[in-house]
Amino acid sequence: MAVEGGMKCVKILHYVFLLAFCACAVGLIAVGIGAHYVLSQTISQGATPGSMLPVVIIAVGAFLFLVAIVGCCGACKENYCLMITFVIFLSLIVLVEVAAAIAGYVFRDKIMSEFNKDFRQQMKNYPKQNQTAFFLDKMQKNFKCCGAANYTDWETMSLEPKGRVPDSCCVNVTQGCGINFNVKEIHTEGCVEKVGVWLRSNVLVVAAAALGIAFVEVLGIVFACCLVKSIQSGYEVM
Repeated sequence: MAVEGGMKCVKILHYVFLLAFCACAVGLIAVGIGAHYVLSQTISQGATPGSMLPVVIIAVGAFLFLVAIVGCCGACKENYCLMITFVIFLSLIVLVEVAAAIAGYVFRDKIMSEFNKDFRQQMKNYPKQNQTAFFLDKMQKNFKCCGAANYTDWETMSLEPKGRVPDSCCVNVTQGCGINFNVKEIHTEGCVEKVGVWLRSNVLVVAAAALGIAFVEVLGIVFACCLVKSIQSGYEVM
């Protein structure tokens, strides 16, 4: 009876962690979509480390949601095969998340290099494409920056009149403030470095969130293994 009561508690905790998995899955999908949107505006399309990372995050989130459903069905029916499948798939998800974290760390310089290259390409498209102009203006306003390395990057761009910078570079943005500007009245720092500083300042938050998700998943694997052992031994857990 002691074992049976203990397994009932484990089963209830298993359901609680399944709810946590669903929340984590939705969170991962949201983060992946957000990261994909940002990178798609600044990094050229293609199978590069920077552009593929959000796709991996979205895929892991969707797969985690499906695995949570499998775990719920397996616990409800006390089905040995479904619970084993749940444990195997959840273990694979943890391994993929660890691999993605390592890839993100290894390719961090590569991602910033791509961002720098494609930001400069977007600057060339600034006079031609309204969508590009809107995105760069928004970024320069939000990060209080101008150009890729600094404001002089705009000198080589075909802006009219010659020698101007976008109005979004101005400290106080007004119509035409980028024409015949005074250096003291614009943001002189480049956006690439500003974005890099922002990413570095938020990396600890992302790392803490990733560790929290991984911890929940490992606990889920432990509880699932306990249920598998109980089912295999023939105990009635509910």
